[in-house]
Amino acid sequence: MTKKQWVEHLQLLPHPEGGFYRETYRSKTKIDLEGVGQRNLSTGIYFLLEEGNFSAFHRIKSDEMWHYYAGDPLIVHMIDVDGNYTNQKIGNDFLNNELPQFVVPAGIWFASEVVQGGCFSLVGCTVSFGFDFQDFELADSRFMDKFTSHRDIIKRLIR
Repeated sequence: MTKKQWVEHLQLLPHPEGGFYRETYRSKTKIDLEGVGQRNLSTGIYFLLEEGNFSAFHRIKSDEMWHYYAGDPLIVHMIDVDGNYTNQKIGNDFLNNELPQFVVPAGIWFASEVVQGGCFSLVGCTVSFGFDFQDFELADSRFMDKFTSHRDIIKRLIR
């Protein structure tokens, strides 16, 4: 299927971070978290990102599991609190070190983009405890100043 067909078939909407998404699950069960408040136990979305676009560096207070569905592999770029950079390709080419599932731990700064030369990537994201925009922090210019050794990748993947 083409990018357009996936967007129409799954009824995806423009995502504020770029690409398209649709929430598919929000648990009815909630939990009270000290210092955070009440949150759903888990949430899930479809997320489609196209070439030339990216999800900018951000972090959330929950673990986020990525699931590969279709299209080209997606690269998740991560910078931990100590400033260590890593990346992981989400896809199904095991011989090329791609994984069909991958977890970004809570509090890690991360961004994503379709692999160079790719057209689009359709993935899913499961967040536990559930995603809430109150727990979302978008990186800004101070982020680049804090992790100067990764200035090039940050500059490319920040809004």
